Amino acid sequence: MAIFNEIKDDLQALIKPDKAVFLPYFFKTEEGGYAAGDKFIGVVVPDQRKVAQKYYKQATFDDLNELIQSEVHEHRLTALFFLILKYKKLAKTDLEKSEIINFYLNHLEGVNNWDLVDTSASYLLGSYLYDKPRQLLYDFANSGDLWKQRISIVATYFFIKNHDFGDTLAISEILLTHKHDLIHKAVGWMLREVGKKDRQVLDGFLRKFYKQMPRTMLRYAIEKHEESVKKAILRGGW
Repeated sequence: MAIFNEIKDDLQALIKPDKAVFLPYFFKTEEGGYAAGDKFIGVVVPDQRKVAQKYYKQATFDDLNELIQSEVHEHRLTALFFLILKYKKLAKTDLEKSEIINFYLNHLEGVNNWDLVDTSASYLLGSYLYDKPRQLLYDFANSGDLWKQRISIVATYFFIKNHDFGDTLAISEILLTHKHDLIHKAVGWMLREVGKKDRQVLDGFLRKFYKQMPRTMLRYAIEKHEESVKKAILRGGW
């Protein structure tokens, strides 16, 4: 924990009291919410990124272990920013990259909100698995764990950026009948990104499944379609 206290003190100094009030409401931390019990201190994302940029070369895995296991949401998110910077800028060999990914996978209990997943899944796991077997994503998709399931689909964003759509479509099909809105949004988002790269691929998937898709998922997926096509799809008469 060479510099953990310095990192924590820097974050503490960046607290915005109004955000400390707003963020718990925004991220559904109330009893029964998807992030029930999560604790926010009120540090905004740009400030967290500045702290990560300041210390990422010095921060050890012991420091990151303390951060990612913290009850404070901003500590955990900052830990992920550290991991991404280390992965992108410091890890030169596959061994160094695998050490970072293993740390990430061994601390997924701290990746327990949608912003934490969306910040990390594609930049870490998606990037790492791009030239490797991807069975882990299917294991996550079938796990029944909300956050692992969101990781499974959001990680494929890295593949989409490289015009590789197969896993996005396959995992979307696995999650097609999921009950949670956070999965509907994530799947719809990734399908929309596929459509930005190749509209024909997206439309092929939609023609097969659009009548089964939850409304939110479908709306996200067709956001870039022409208004007349959107209306036809939403009416079920495409």
